[in-house]
Amino acid sequence: MSLQTEAVRRLSIDYPIIQGPFGGGISTVELVAAVSNRGGLGSFGAHIVAPEDIGTLADRIRTETFGPFALNLWVSDHDPGGLHLSQDQFDRYFPIFAPYFDELGLEKPERPDLYHYRFEEQVDALLEARPPVFSFVFGVPSVKILAECRQRGILTAGAATTIAEAEALDVAGVDLIVATGFEAGGHRPSFLAAAEDSLMGTLALTQIIAERVKAPVIAAGGIADGRGLRAALELGAQATQIGTAFLACSESGTTDAHRALLLGDAVLETALSRSYTGRLARVIPNRLYEELQPKTDELPPFPVQGWFISKIKAAAMAANRNDLITLYSGQIAPNLRHRTVPELMDALIQQIA
Repeated sequence: MSLQTEAVRRLSIDYPIIQGPFGGGISTVELVAAVSNRGGLGSFGAHIVAPEDIGTLADRIRTETFGPFALNLWVSDHDPGGLHLSQDQFDRYFPIFAPYFDELGLEKPERPDLYHYRFEEQVDALLEARPPVFSFVFGVPSVKILAECRQRGILTAGAATTIAEAEALDVAGVDLIVATGFEAGGHRPSFLAAAEDSLMGTLALTQIIAERVKAPVIAAGGIADGRGLRAALELGAQATQIGTAFLACSESGTTDAHRALLLGDAVLETALSRSYTGRLARVIPNRLYEELQPKTDELPPFPVQGWFISKIKAAAMAANRNDLITLYSGQIAPNLRHRTVPELMDALIQQIA
């Protein structure tokens, strides 16, 4: 089996290994550079980065690696009703979160003008920054944006959770398509149907998409070692995207307590839930999940829900409270073994050599 696939060639990397981008502030320059410097593609989840800071972020990554890297954005930046709230709406939602604010010693926050940076402004900044790769989730950028990427030499990679989404990305002319199976940790980046109705497994999704699209396919979800990587390539993928295994590495921006859970025996089961941000994600059940899960229908839409939770999360992290932070994980977590990027990359490379 040749590892020098079309995806590897297009990305100018040595191995068919892409680090999944992490949102919520847990991507780091150190993580991206460590992966890229070992011959993979490091990725930075930039969807919470202010437009004016995206250029600086790209420059920082370039100072740490000569290898290619990806910046990732969310095409859909709000759900219906989540762009603006009146003061009355804000005041009606806050009591859901008030007990956690009280417990952590936080005052009621002021209603913000903006709950999430607008994609249109972020992508303009990204185009100016010219990262080697622009990866995205929750939709397909406009024809104009994709044309600008081609003109500037920026490769594009879009996430699909269904066959229809993959075909939509292919028709749009996206360079690479990430087949994201339901085993994956973090958010389900569905955009044509409800995420709950878009739960195909990685191996089936990869095989089906690979026979129906022109763009090279990247398999994501449930892959943490050479066996999974080789299996994905055998089934039609031309590269793999690995998330949870990199999240557990010391270079990621998550907490030591989260890493300990990922590398211990606690994560034998994960759950799909909208309790953290309002969008469906695979998480490690904890108190925050258990208490908010029954209230899903009462929670505010994305990104308002995530904005409230971000305040709780920051205080809980400062207090080393695992029970009140957002804990993401893929289903492959019980098989994680490596604690640093060099250890993980070296093991992967050795297993597929």
